[in-house]
Amino acid sequence: MADRTMSVAGSFYPANEHEILAMIEHFNTILSSHPDALHRFELLKGNAIIVPHAGWIYSGFTANIAFRILKNTHPKTIVVIGPSHRVGFDGASIADIESYQTPLGSLTINRNLTKDLMQRFGLSYYPDAHHEHSTEVQMPFIKHYFPDVNVIEIVYAYSEPSQIEPIIAYCLNQGDVAVVISTDLSHYYSLEQANQIDEICLEAIRDKSTVELHQGCEACGIIGVEAMLNVAKKKGLKSTILDYRTSADASGDSARVVGYVSALFQ
Repeated sequence: MADRTMSVAGSFYPANEHEILAMIEHFNTILSSHPDALHRFELLKGNAIIVPHAGWIYSGFTANIAFRILKNTHPKTIVVIGPSHRVGFDGASIADIESYQTPLGSLTINRNLTKDLMQRFGLSYYPDAHHEHSTEVQMPFIKHYFPDVNVIEIVYAYSEPSQIEPIIAYCLNQGDVAVVISTDLSHYYSLEQANQIDEICLEAIRDKSTVELHQGCEACGIIGVEAMLNVAKKKGLKSTILDYRTSADASGDSARVVGYVSALFQ
């Protein structure tokens, strides 16, 4: 059985272990410089998060907050669900493999839950779908904060929230499983336009409202987000926006920006 090899190490995130650890330390140093926010985050606990998936220099700080908080729940398995950017196919693909490589060492795939999800929800394994950055950029964070956790990678393309929602619900019902939903927000608008468009997404997440989500949110992972909001609403989970920013915060370019959000469900 093959391993999931790294596809975007060295571009979306460092390929070197020491550089990864230095970036995460840098993110946490920034967070520590805001003690009020840090104290609030330390009190949070939940087993489902939304995180961005751009290059770490742009969205890593936002994602790091969510993974740091997720650590408080001590999951045994983390299911990462993200949209396909490279290949089109019907439905969702699950990585039916043994392990997942990261520069910090390999993560073990939860084979029992993988087989269960394949049989229960009719998931297939399309290897070409798993050279995907939306899921891969999360794995070094996971290896750092959860060195012994098992993982599952699910990538969807031509799918519907109704196909992803039961998978999320089933995983969260296992008790020791956490779910990571990967998405970026608006792409390549001016900073002012991006803030306006992204606020629709943020309000939808806060309100757990799929109606609001479809009033102009342009998240590339909107299918996964909508599925997560449906699950949160049915399970009575509270949603909390952890961080929002755009690529302009890192690049200084406010003419063409991408929006990023992290959120927690508890």
